[in-house]
Amino acid sequence: MKKILLLSDTHSYIDDKVISYVKQADEVWHAGDIGDLKVTDTLKALKPLRAVYGNIDDAKARVEFPLNNRFYCEDVEVLITHIGGYPGRYSPAIREEIYSNPPRIFISGHSHILKVMNDKKRGILHMNPGAIGTHGFHQVRTMLRFEIDGKNIQNLEVIEFKR
Repeated sequence: MKKILLLSDTHSYIDDKVISYVKQADEVWHAGDIGDLKVTDTLKALKPLRAVYGNIDDAKARVEFPLNNRFYCEDVEVLITHIGGYPGRYSPAIREEIYSNPPRIFISGHSHILKVMNDKKRGILHMNPGAIGTHGFHQVRTMLRFEIDGKNIQNLEVIEFKR
């Protein structure tokens, strides 16, 4: 079993509240718009990190992290990208991959809007953790945590902080 902390859109910001949740996780996943790589350096110093770069990320981030990250966690295939849309409105850049080879979990960021929904047609669980940074229009900082145990995705929890 793996305890996952999922965050996005840090925009160069990380604080002790987030770090306290990082320490409770087995892995941290970041869905892009990292900003300063000090954020990911901090995360990597504490836990294994899987991340993608976002549209605000510079050349250094684009060298260190991919645009799309597809991998298995336990027995669950995961696909992370920054600008990915959601079921019924997938981004054209990722749509064909999702349609031709759907992952079990599809994660995107970018919108700063927390969203978890099923794509029943393709058997995909879509997650967008919202934004945990302080830059943007969002009024509440959000991230997700959950567990993957074999093929099971369980104990999904929304974590919110006042901005």
